[in-house]
Amino acid sequence: MSLKRDIEVLVERLAERYGDGITPCLVGIGDKLLKLASEGLVKSNHSVMELVVAAFLASKGYEVDVEKELGKGLVCDVYGERDKESIIVEIETGFVPPSNALDPVRYRVAREISKVARYSRHADRFVMATPPYHVVYIPEFLVRKSDKRNESELISAKKLLDEYYRRPPISLEELRRAKVDYVYIVYVDELRVLEYPAKEYAYRFSFYNGFFEL
Repeated sequence: MSLKRDIEVLVERLAERYGDGITPCLVGIGDKLLKLASEGLVKSNHSVMELVVAAFLASKGYEVDVEKELGKGLVCDVYGERDKESIIVEIETGFVPPSNALDPVRYRVAREISKVARYSRHADRFVMATPPYHVVYIPEFLVRKSDKRNESELISAKKLLDEYYRRPPISLEELRRAKVDYVYIVYVDELRVLEYPAKEYAYRFSFYNGFFEL
């Protein structure tokens, strides 16, 4: 099926699951994703996950947008507002580019920490979303309050990030203030989103202990 047909089918199925009230929102999001896809700016599997997450948030009363510009070239995957509270959801599918074939774990760890550091300050709540076949790496310091973070672990994290992100670099202050509130596990096949508090997810799924030594 084409992406257009995939989105049409998905909107119909999501409306059946959550109610027709969210249909106008999903149709608008679907149209936006199709336009971006025609410009080569989004991929189909990522877009489908964005739509499932958007429906989940819309069903909870959020006004939702996707591929929202936050300023300075930063664009978040899913953005929602409800009762003057904002939420950002960044979707990670676990993709590793061929150029990182020899360092896939370090690449994924750096990418996921960088997402938290860059995006979480732009919303009241920050969420990482992932399919069930990918584990999001959440280091222990990210589930502790900023004043409980050890300087040495922040320096270790920055050293790792500097291997991959130097334009612009991620500062120690960004790492000190970064936060992740929840992790969503997105089952596209079943149109389900499981919500875990980040600390619970980290202890249950993430293999973060000592990963900076890799």
